[in-house]
Amino acid sequence: MSKTGLFKWFGTCLLGGYFVLAGQVCAGQPGSASVSNFFNVTDYGAVGDGQTDDTAAFQEALDAARDAGGGTVHVPAGNYFFSGRLSVPSAVALAGIWQSVPAHNGIRNPGLPKPTDDGTTLLVTSGAGREDDPAFITLNTNSTLKGVVLYYPEQNVDDEPKPYPWAVAMRGKNPAVLAVEMLNPYNGIDATRNERHLIRDVHGQPLRRGILVDAIYDIGRIENVHFNPWWSMKPKLFQWQMENGEAFIFGKSDWQYVHNTFCFGYKIGYKFIQSRTGMCNGNFLGIGADDCYTALLVEQCAPYGLLITNGEFVSFHGPDPTMVEVAEDNTGSIRFVNCAFWGPCNQIAKIAGDGTVGFGDCTFVQWGGREGNLPAIQAHSGTVLIRGCEFRQNRPQIQLSRGVDRAIIAENLFAGPERIINQAEGNVQLGLNVSK
Repeated sequence: MSKTGLFKWFGTCLLGGYFVLAGQVCAGQPGSASVSNFFNVTDYGAVGDGQTDDTAAFQEALDAARDAGGGTVHVPAGNYFFSGRLSVPSAVALAGIWQSVPAHNGIRNPGLPKPTDDGTTLLVTSGAGREDDPAFITLNTNSTLKGVVLYYPEQNVDDEPKPYPWAVAMRGKNPAVLAVEMLNPYNGIDATRNERHLIRDVHGQPLRRGILVDAIYDIGRIENVHFNPWWSMKPKLFQWQMENGEAFIFGKSDWQYVHNTFCFGYKIGYKFIQSRTGMCNGNFLGIGADDCYTALLVEQCAPYGLLITNGEFVSFHGPDPTMVEVAEDNTGSIRFVNCAFWGPCNQIAKIAGDGTVGFGDCTFVQWGGREGNLPAIQAHSGTVLIRGCEFRQNRPQIQLSRGVDRAIIAENLFAGPERIINQAEGNVQLGLNVSK
C-alpha cells in the first residue's frame, strides 16, 4: 500500500470510531455485533421511547458482550425506561453518547434542556419505596458505566423524596463510573466491597446519600464529582435534603484518593465513620462543601490519618452551623492544610476525642454566632496543632478545655487582640502569634 493509501485508510478508521492494528479489521460506526465488539442496544430490541420497558433488551445486549469476551454496549440518544435492574458483566462497558457530563434544566439551570430532551437518558423506576433492594445497575470487575443520565421520573419533587435503592453498585476489581449525570437518585453510588474503583466526572443531586465508600482494601479514586441541587430546590424537598442528606460517606478505605469534589445543601458534606470493616485514611485535595449544616464530620478515622489540602468549606444554616466536627470517639489524625472556612457560622471547628487535629496555613472568616462570642476553634480533648493560620475577625479565636492533652498554637495572625482561652491541664505551647 502506498503512503497516500495508508493515510486514507488510517483516517477512515479514525472517523469510523476507532482503529486497530494492521492485519485486523477497520470497524465502522458502533451499532452491530462484529469483531469490533460493539453492541447496540437497539439491535436487541431497545426502543428508547420513554414508555417501553427496555430492561430485558439492555441485559441481553450486555450478556452478548460478555459472551463475546467483552466489549462496549452502545446506547444511542433516547429515553430508555426501566422497571427492572441491570448487571454489567466483567470487561463490558455500558456507554451512552455523552463524553462529558451534561447539564439539564432545574431551579438553578433555567433555559437548559430537560433531562429527556437530549442525549442518553435512563429512566429508573425499579425499587420505588424499597431502599434496601439491589441497585439499579451493578458494575463488576473491569466494567464501566459511561456517558448517560440517570433520572427518576416518579421521584417526588413537591414533598419528601421517595426512597429508592442505590442507583449504582460497584463490585469486583476496577469498576468505573465516568461522565454520568445522576440527576435525582435517592441514593447515588454504592462504592463498597470493591478494589480500585474509579468515579470521575459525575454530577447531580443525590437526595439522601451521594457516594458511600467502605470495605476497600486497595486504593479507590474519586475525581471531579459535584453534587448540586440541579434538579430541584423546591422548599419541602430541599429542606428534607438539608436535614437528612449526606453527600460523601467514608468507612473502611486504605488510601482513598479524592480530588476536586463539591457538594451543596446537605446535612453533612463529608462524613467519616467506623464501619464493621474499619475506617478511612486518605488524601483529599481541593474538596469543598457549601451550605451544609456541618461541612465535615469525623466520627472516626484511621491512625495514619486524613490529609485535607486546599479545601473550601461554608456553613451558615441549621441548628448549629459548624464547619468541622470531630467526635469524641475519634482516635486518628486529621490535618487541614491551606484550607479556607467561612460562613457566617457558629464555629469553625469543635474537636473532641483522643486523636490529633491540625490546621496549618488556613484562613478563618465569619464565625462567632449571632452574639459573636463563640471561639472559632473549640477543643475539648485530644491533641491540637494550629500554626500559621489567619483569623480574619476580631472575635475569640481558640478555646482549649481541660481535657486537651497537648497543643501548639503558634505563628498565627489575629485581626484583633489575642483571645485564646486556655483551660487545658495538658502541655500547651503558645507563641509567636501576631495581633493587629
